[in-house]
Amino acid sequence: MTELKNDTFLRALLKQPVDYTPIWMMRQAGRYLPEYRATRARAGSFMGLCTSPDYATEVTLQPLERFELDAAILFSDILTIPDAMGLGLYFADGEGPKFERPLRDEAAIKALAVPHIEDKLQYVIDAVSSIRKALDGRVPLIGFSGSPFTLACYMIEGGGSADFRHVKAMLYSRPDLLHRILEINALAVTEYLNAQIEAGAQAVQIFDTWGGALTHAAYREFSLQYMQKIVAGLKRENEGRKVPVIVFTKGGGQWLEAIAAIGADAVGLDWTTDIGAARARVGDKVALQGNLDPNALFAEPAAIEREVARILASYGQGSGHVFNLGHGISQFVNPDHAGVLVDAVHRLSRDYHVA
Repeated sequence: MTELKNDTFLRALLKQPVDYTPIWMMRQAGRYLPEYRATRARAGSFMGLCTSPDYATEVTLQPLERFELDAAILFSDILTIPDAMGLGLYFADGEGPKFERPLRDEAAIKALAVPHIEDKLQYVIDAVSSIRKALDGRVPLIGFSGSPFTLACYMIEGGGSADFRHVKAMLYSRPDLLHRILEINALAVTEYLNAQIEAGAQAVQIFDTWGGALTHAAYREFSLQYMQKIVAGLKRENEGRKVPVIVFTKGGGQWLEAIAAIGADAVGLDWTTDIGAARARVGDKVALQGNLDPNALFAEPAAIEREVARILASYGQGSGHVFNLGHGISQFVNPDHAGVLVDAVHRLSRDYHVA
């Protein structure tokens, strides 16, 4: 593999010295970019993009052509795993992802099995290989998956949900069935992420988008412990260097110490947690990633710069901070404002990394 020309992102995740705070953006390849919309139109559908290594490579690189980002992230979707399990993923116009066969039946849950990566998900692994080749060492490539609980929410609800009534009914009434789903999901995610690492992903992130919807006790039992199993089962070194693992629970600020203790290298923060307070709470255990409010990108450029300056000052001196949004970038954001963000982070952060 080609030697990395910019490894600032990887070094920051490992709390090694850097010259500036690196930045990437969750959902950085997406609908806010006109070039992405044009490629998606050629592909015919969202899944047409995801299942084509060529299209996935093209859209993964698009934000890097516009912005001086410090990492690329695989273009895919967290629902590739339940799709590979045969739940019948489809996308309804204006309604987001849905499953034809949600997991509500005990027999279906008992029959759930870990999908064979080479049979069902090879298109993702091929995309990782293709993107690494196209990057040619420019920046590191991030692989990712949804967390077992977040995947289970979609698998049981049959799509997005405002109240997670079916998931929570199962959690309280039949926790054994939910644990069965989560166990299978954890095994599948571990195999999936390891396959991405072996294909060339240089860091991986677990997206626990819906963990914050749980009670204090339920979060530890139904989300955190399964992410800990995944982290313990991941390949942590490849191509002669460490492969950092990032765990991101949206709405998880109250469990920061517990998340930091599961063995990941970095913890992602949404915008509701002060990053300086988070650093004080976790000390040197993990790096921190985040955490600009994505809607700040709708403000004027000067306001975006002020927010960047505030977050950098809150984190303070030294390495261990990867700048990011607190969640994915909105499809309605002006791309020029994303450029303002990236430039501001690079320019304003250098004072915090003076030897």
